[in-house]
Amino acid sequence: MTAKADTRLRRIPDKGSKDEQLARDIIDEARICHVGFTVDEQPYVVPMAIARDGDRILLHGSVVSRLITNLAGGLPCCVTVTHLDGLVYARSAFNSSMNYRSLMVFGSAEIIADPEEKERGLDILVEHLLPGRLSELRKSTRKELNATTLLSLPLATFSIKVGEGPPDDTKSDVDTPIWAGVVPLKMQQGEPQAAPDMVSGTPLPAYLRKSD
Repeated sequence: MTAKADTRLRRIPDKGSKDEQLARDIIDEARICHVGFTVDEQPYVVPMAIARDGDRILLHGSVVSRLITNLAGGLPCCVTVTHLDGLVYARSAFNSSMNYRSLMVFGSAEIIADPEEKERGLDILVEHLLPGRLSELRKSTRKELNATTLLSLPLATFSIKVGEGPPDDTKSDVDTPIWAGVVPLKMQQGEPQAAPDMVSGTPLPAYLRKSD
């Protein structure tokens, strides 16, 4: 029997949260997660695409992938998502920090075997990763679907930690004439780069155009 994960925050517990909506929001803003698991006493952490379907996480991969094979077999795992929101410049290296939102989800994944549910789940992944794209793509072939395993992990046992706000300098450092504050960070879309073999004259789709 697998021991239940300890989700208590032992270091700065006031930064922790059990807010289920915040957990959903952190996942919905992410395109990538890191999945931790242990095989034969060797720990592994693997980056994977992620999407959410209600109160469960969707993960997918090749049917021959070691990660997917082990997770599909019920191996306990930890899925982690982190958003880096800013660099906190304090007046000392010790008090300098980062603003962030992080989520760890613990549990065992299950295979989504029903063909219709599997196709729906893969469509959710595509639309989350490539918004607006699904309606233009051809339907996946049976061979492609058979080569892909779709897993779900319930958003039931999780831990959230959030770092936010200005520097927390010691009183003796506050009068030091060094700039202190926060440098916000965010990910943004760059200019689309067309494939070299794209049909001449193919227009850029509206969903890839930057809004003013």
